[in-house]
Amino acid sequence: MAIAGPAPLAQIPTARSTRIGLTVLSSVIGTAVEWYDFLIYGLATALVFNKLFFPLSNSTASTLAAFATLGVGYFARPLGAAIFGHFGDRIGRKSMLALTIILMGLGTFLVGLLPTYEQIGVAAPVLLVALRLLQGLGLGGEWGGAVLMAVENAAPQNRGLMAALVQLGYPIGNLAAIGVFAALALLPGPDFLAWAWRIPFLLCIVLAGVGLWIRLNIEETQAFEAMKSSRGVARLPIGEVLTEHRRPFFLAVGLKLSEISYATIAGIFVINYVTVRLGLPRSLVLNAILVSAAAALVAIPAFGWLSDRIGRKPMFYTGCVFEMAFAFPLFWLLDTKDPFLVTAGIAVALVFGQYIGFSVGASWYPELFGTRTRYSGASLGFQVGAAISGGLTPFAAASFVAWTGGATWPISVYLIALAAISLAAAIAAPETAGKPLR
Repeated sequence: MAIAGPAPLAQIPTARSTRIGLTVLSSVIGTAVEWYDFLIYGLATALVFNKLFFPLSNSTASTLAAFATLGVGYFARPLGAAIFGHFGDRIGRKSMLALTIILMGLGTFLVGLLPTYEQIGVAAPVLLVALRLLQGLGLGGEWGGAVLMAVENAAPQNRGLMAALVQLGYPIGNLAAIGVFAALALLPGPDFLAWAWRIPFLLCIVLAGVGLWIRLNIEETQAFEAMKSSRGVARLPIGEVLTEHRRPFFLAVGLKLSEISYATIAGIFVINYVTVRLGLPRSLVLNAILVSAAAALVAIPAFGWLSDRIGRKPMFYTGCVFEMAFAFPLFWLLDTKDPFLVTAGIAVALVFGQYIGFSVGASWYPELFGTRTRYSGASLGFQVGAAISGGLTPFAAASFVAWTGGATWPISVYLIALAAISLAAAIAAPETAGKPLR
């Protein structure tokens, strides 16, 4: 199938180009804040929570408990997608984005104020799980609204690039989160565990305030306004998705599985694996993730642009084949304990294992649905896939390592299986690049 090449942005009318530029910029900034809030929890899970909130006598059991709470946030994301998707399809995209950033900011800030297990006992992990649930609800509704602000305003020839630009919020948020933790990791261990780990969580209240102000000053999407004026708003969008649009929904779930598995293995699980199992300094793995996030600032828009040129399907095929091929080499590189090879392994895994699907999926998931149900369908498909893979993968990986006494081959097999499912979904999904939205 021939895919139309992207039209130069200079050919888009100036007013429309300005509108799209401001919309994308606001989405990137707001999304960066949301991802910062969500990702610092993952970093703290690997570095702090297993010691302060789950101080079990067995270190393996402590790590498993901490990773289980990490999964709570992923499992809450589909619920957030259903709630905010419903109102986003009925009331509008803009208002939901304001609510999600408030929810995320509040949940993250309160984590920074939590007493530890030593101070209040079992109430500490219970409250931690409750706040992680709040975070998950907020992020579950965030992604769909932010991406739709770009997708529904962009020209068909440039939609892949515009949607991918919104995804830059992830590496920006990751850079901020990793940067703060990397700086605090330079402190003596007792100081880091006593008080310094709280700083990244407390900072989010300022970032959330900035993000909220930006989102209150953007316009609603043209596609939604046109649908609303024609009285085409769905009464129960999520119901229509699950009864009339099951095929695109399940395709979106399948497309998400492999990408998020690499994100959680190479971005979260390896922190514990490299520092605890391999005995390497935490600064090494944090710096490796930092390198990958910096590379993503170039890779994400490049992958989105390529998907406009050659199509969504070829890009996804490439990502899935890489994920299967690199599943074993990733751990071979880590097990060398060589700082350069460890850094390279993590960076390559994230850039090509995660960011190809993450970039291209930003436009592909929404393109599978019509305007009536686009927020609900794209969000729920994305978040259910994230919950299944992202929520289970760190816990599963830690369980595999405990079960095998340190061997990582089951994790590699697991990554290959998920990549095969995503590849099958990519083959079954329609090509949408360059076509008008439904």
